[in-house]
Amino acid sequence: MAPLDFSVLLRDDAPQMLVRGVVIMLELTVLAWVLAMVLGTLLALVRMSKSRTAQAAVAGWVEYHQNVPMLVQVFLWYFGIATLLPADLQTWLNRHGGEFTFATVSIGLAMSAYVSEGLRGGIRSIPPSQIEAGRALGLTYLQSFRHVVFPQAIRIAMPTLINHTVLLFKNTALAMTIGVAELTYATREIESRSFKTVEVYLLATVVYLAISLLIMAAGTMAERRMRIASR
Repeated sequence: MAPLDFSVLLRDDAPQMLVRGVVIMLELTVLAWVLAMVLGTLLALVRMSKSRTAQAAVAGWVEYHQNVPMLVQVFLWYFGIATLLPADLQTWLNRHGGEFTFATVSIGLAMSAYVSEGLRGGIRSIPPSQIEAGRALGLTYLQSFRHVVFPQAIRIAMPTLINHTVLLFKNTALAMTIGVAELTYATREIESRSFKTVEVYLLATVVYLAISLLIMAAGTMAERRMRIASR
């Protein structure tokens, strides 16, 4: 059995490829997370409205994104929806990293469905009397929801949102299938040149595990602070 040789990770442009891959991976994670959180919050609010049409529309959105594999959704956006755009816009996207854009949009939209369900569960766990108490104090319905209900719902849904954040982070690896040069893409390129499969993919595994644990630790810390602040 040949000994492991990690020096391959320091040869030629391998270090630059790995660092660039990590940077792109983190950029993709942050942008997709912001999209998922903003849209997921709006979807949760619409789902809690009294409009049956709006509720049905959001329910359809959630069912689609939760039951269709995310890889298929990435392909749909990059190979399908992209072709429906105006020719000038397609040309501009091709020249300015369209792969990254479509990966961000597809992953963010998919995860918004999970975020909306997590928030909806937190909102539904708050007794209606909380809104009534806010109204009794002179707050409007929206003010009662914003200052009374939503902070409590966020705190309750925090463990679920942390899990969804980790899931979103891991799913950024799917972007390599459409040519986004994130960590998994860079790892595969280095492995195909060096044939050091174990060494290269072991490094990628350690990086993914470390960042996932950091996300969980940050989420746990935020949850603890929210709990202390609520007291």
